[in-house]
Amino acid sequence: MGRAHEVRKAAMEKTSMMKSKLYSKFGKEIYMAAKTGGPDPDSNLSLKRCIERAKQNQVPGDVIKRNIEKSKGGSGEDYSPVRYEGFGPGGSTLIVECLTDNVNRTFGEVRSCFTKTGSKLGVAGSVNYLYQYSALISVEGINEEEALEVMMNAGIDIHDIEEDDGIVTITGSPTDLDNMKDALVATEKELNFLEDKVTYIPNEMITLSDEDWHKLERFLAMTDELDDVQEVFHNVIVPQDE
Repeated sequence: MGRAHEVRKAAMEKTSMMKSKLYSKFGKEIYMAAKTGGPDPDSNLSLKRCIERAKQNQVPGDVIKRNIEKSKGGSGEDYSPVRYEGFGPGGSTLIVECLTDNVNRTFGEVRSCFTKTGSKLGVAGSVNYLYQYSALISVEGINEEEALEVMMNAGIDIHDIEEDDGIVTITGSPTDLDNMKDALVATEKELNFLEDKVTYIPNEMITLSDEDWHKLERFLAMTDELDDVQEVFHNVIVPQDE
């Protein structure tokens, strides 16, 4: 078939794996939100938010529907959130958030990622104090002054707001994410939400050498292959050519 065919095949397989991982991630979140708070998104805010984020990430409707239906059975998997913290290459810090039905399996798999990349798995609390757990919204279609006024009028006490290249980024309390977004939507402006999530934001960012960056890349690639891993957070500035 030739080299071009092999390149296309490899690219398609990689894309398929990325989609599979994405669908699995949101499928678990939707399933647990529906199982915990009920399958009706109108009365289950957590489920509604999961569905919105899934759609933003182009998760197919049948994946969403299937996991909601699955939750109605009353039986099936019970996933528990687990967080691992540690130290990566070049003094970087890492937070790995998982959703698992087998903690022993997940611990072994995550520990292997740390070990094989020269990183060190730490104890609970060894890293997360270096981050702010915050609501984060990045949006286009409104300027910083207007967005700040919206937050103030809604009585929302935000942590920070900044504008860069037409994108306004707002951080606030994790419990205020929905209030922040609802207040912006209520302006009826044509807004494009690039991000709206609760996340870990590092207090300080660092730059790695090429060698250490490649080690971190390997860690991220390895954890990305694990079904139980939902998100990985780090404090490293990604090189411009990435």
